[in-house]
Amino acid sequence: MNEHSIRDVVIVGGGTAGWMAAAGLSRFLNNGYTRITLVESEEIGTIGVGEATIPPLINFNRMLGLNENEFLAATGGTFKLGIEFVDWGGLGERYFHPFGHYGQDLQGIHFHQLYLRERKRRVMPDISAWSMSSVAASLGRFGRAAEGAQSPVRELFYAFHFDAGRYARYLRDYAERAGVMRVEGRIVDVGLRAGDGFVEGVTLANGERVTGDLFIDCSGFRGLLIEQALETGYESWQHWLPCDRAVAVPSALTGDPDPYTRSTARTAGWQWRIPLQHRMGNGNVYASDHLDDATAERMLLESIEGEPLAEPRRVAFTTGRRKAAWNRNVVALGLSSGFIEPLESTSIHFIQAGISRLISLFPDKRFDPTERDEYNRQIDEIYADVRDFIILHYKATTRDDTPFWRQCRDMTIPDSLARKIELFRSKGRLFREGRELFANASWVAVCLGQHIVPREYEPAVDALDEDKVAAALEQIRLGYWETAQHLPSHGDFLRRVAPAPFAAPPSAATAAAAPEGDVPFFSFTAESPFPTGSGSPV
Repeated sequence: MNEHSIRDVVIVGGGTAGWMAAAGLSRFLNNGYTRITLVESEEIGTIGVGEATIPPLINFNRMLGLNENEFLAATGGTFKLGIEFVDWGGLGERYFHPFGHYGQDLQGIHFHQLYLRERKRRVMPDISAWSMSSVAASLGRFGRAAEGAQSPVRELFYAFHFDAGRYARYLRDYAERAGVMRVEGRIVDVGLRAGDGFVEGVTLANGERVTGDLFIDCSGFRGLLIEQALETGYESWQHWLPCDRAVAVPSALTGDPDPYTRSTARTAGWQWRIPLQHRMGNGNVYASDHLDDATAERMLLESIEGEPLAEPRRVAFTTGRRKAAWNRNVVALGLSSGFIEPLESTSIHFIQAGISRLISLFPDKRFDPTERDEYNRQIDEIYADVRDFIILHYKATTRDDTPFWRQCRDMTIPDSLARKIELFRSKGRLFREGRELFANASWVAVCLGQHIVPREYEPAVDALDEDKVAAALEQIRLGYWETAQHLPSHGDFLRRVAPAPFAAPPSAATAAAAPEGDVPFFSFTAESPFPTGSGSPV
């Protein structure tokens, strides 16, 4: 420690963002002199009625040393193998965006290039047949590979669905055990330092003043520090992503939870379906220029599968980001930093990415502009990458049944996205740049799923023997199918490893179909990567 070291970190706002920040910083600032204080008010509610995530959250939880089964039980969590998209490319169509990869690359050539050549030779199943996560999801199965196992189960990449409020409480317990101090109170004033305009402290309604060196703004859309106090500015992306409203409601489960999220395109937006152990999370994201609030709510309530468990909640938003996520001595996380609709479940990842980069570029009291600028540059790249990937879903559609979808189909898109689409449309080429979150397999899933089909494949593929490649593809496909057949159901697996004490009991039909005796953990340990035997193709 020296005279410039940060002594007091103040987190403004709780919820998922605030308590993720508190937990993460308490893990890495356990140095004996840095104090972390979180200020939140029970008067101010949080947004989030159920969250879907992406695989990097596993790394965050492991960094904290959390036990995965305990975390799932505490949050009512379920496993997530990907997202099913319904009616996006066209009405009556569906495809699956899996976690992980497709098949196996051969001699440095991407698997999807092999697939593209083979589908020119013969009628082929959808590329999802070559994804272990897709095949398991289609059967409602899940399993973990044992350490050292040599089987396709190793290729089950997953994330989680969980109750965001319960996750925040779970992390609060963790952070408070690590020494984070929570202060209850509503902030009524933000004091700025004379001369440089840095935040000096916040004053609560009871008159208490909380001062600090570094402030983390987790106050939500309003951006209490980053915007209301520092006037950082906001860049709107609504011309590319016109949805600006959401209505959400939880409902009762009607059966075992599926191991995937479902996104269904509607007349002026889309509807999410997130299965937890104790309820289903549902929401309708829509553009208010094309759909009024009352109709959006009615559409949601008429389409959910179980009985509503609460009154619908409405949220208004503007897609975009702060012009700087780090301004002076304030770093914004979560909704304070920006918002992109959670079509690909990236909301919590933005929080995680901000925390990890703050730790990597952690300042001292001098607040070196070089560190601040590098942080902002990296966060900008992450937001732009996700923005382009989300726009892709809207742009790549054949739908013309409503004004909303005609607007999306015909809109001008960012040059960065247009370039990627044309490269893929030509010969299926994809190149990862900068700090892109989504790997090639994700782009392949959405492009092929929504009719962006390459005219040709890479010429290098022709150097590989056609018959040998065809045989390899068939072996991989059957291996995934046969492996999935032996996995336990997702519901059975959860009941064995991480049952939530408040979870809904299995339905009578599910209980009657459950196997007698113990449900085995699935783990091939044979040398061969694929089990042998007969099985139906996908």
